[in-house]
Amino acid sequence: MSEESQFCTFYLAGLFFGVQVTKVQEVIRYQETTPIPLAPATVSGLINLRGQIVTAIDLRRVLGLEDRPGDMRPMNVVIHTDEGAVSLLVDKIGDVLHADVDSFERIPDTVRGVARDLILGAYKLTDKLLLVLDTDRIVEPESAM
Repeated sequence: MSEESQFCTFYLAGLFFGVQVTKVQEVIRYQETTPIPLAPATVSGLINLRGQIVTAIDLRRVLGLEDRPGDMRPMNVVIHTDEGAVSLLVDKIGDVLHADVDSFERIPDTVRGVARDLILGAYKLTDKLLLVLDTDRIVEPESAM
């Protein structure tokens, strides 16, 4: 019997991503953000999550993808970090997915740029690839620039 990993999945610009379920606090619908003056472009603002102030990071900007269309509202994947909760803004929420560890492949050496630093690898699924994000690297101050 092979081992499995569990992922909270979501979509960004048509790509299928996942983060370890153990890192996820909750998934919530669109929340109004309050902009932060002089914040990096990847920081969309702050959200109020039942009295807790949470930084919202736009994953499209972090990964260098084109901005979300103006009529599309992002969803929030709230993750645990050493500094507290952080919201990752995504296009659409997927399911919790179990992936066979044997189907995991590290990101190839030919991949360069920000993707190389933030994507751990991919799981080969029946009909698509699940790109696994390194949540620790995403919330590092250097990544949020």
